[in-house]
Amino acid sequence: MNGPDPNDPHPMPGQPRVGFLKAFVDQPNIQVGDFTYYDDPRGPEAFVERCVQHHYDFIGDRLVIGKFCAIATGVTFIMNGANHAMTGFSTYPFNIFGQGWEKGFDWATIQAGLKGDTIVGNDVWIGQEATIMPGVRIGDGAIVAAKAVVTSDVAPYAIVGGNPARPIRSRFPDDVIAELLAIRWWDWDPARITRNLDAIRGADLDALRSAS
Repeated sequence: MNGPDPNDPHPMPGQPRVGFLKAFVDQPNIQVGDFTYYDDPRGPEAFVERCVQHHYDFIGDRLVIGKFCAIATGVTFIMNGANHAMTGFSTYPFNIFGQGWEKGFDWATIQAGLKGDTIVGNDVWIGQEATIMPGVRIGDGAIVAAKAVVTSDVAPYAIVGGNPARPIRSRFPDDVIAELLAIRWWDWDPARITRNLDAIRGADLDALRSAS
């Protein structure tokens, strides 16, 4: 056997709270990689409704989550649709209520604050109730601590925590990180991953270098 089916909605028998997100996410503006899971006692089925907020097609931003990510209960992705215009004296969104308040509204005042796509790399662990703000990029292998508020990019294999999230430490030395980013084990086929699980789990870089 070479691991579970990445399209299996509930890959752990008896644990309906855990689900591979590919089975539940079908929006064109959200992309999720193989084996990425969400863990929620209410079930993973409503991940998008619960966890991805202010994500509107007309804004055009995407949420991209890589392979082999672990997303804990209550993680929130705040998308660019939450943005209010900040170019005037008030940030109140008068225009959305109409009745004459929409007159003179300039869409460019909203566009000026948009941050682009939110990108989560591969093999990222996002802890319980962490919040990811719009346009953030989280590098491969990173860890986001529980309840962290991520307002800026996270380097590969960094551990971040706090509000706003700050680097706590790197998981590995820079030279090891560079090799891991070159090896990209998450892009291997399942059979190759299965053959080399001991090296991946045991941090055996020599074995990964020679993996076949």
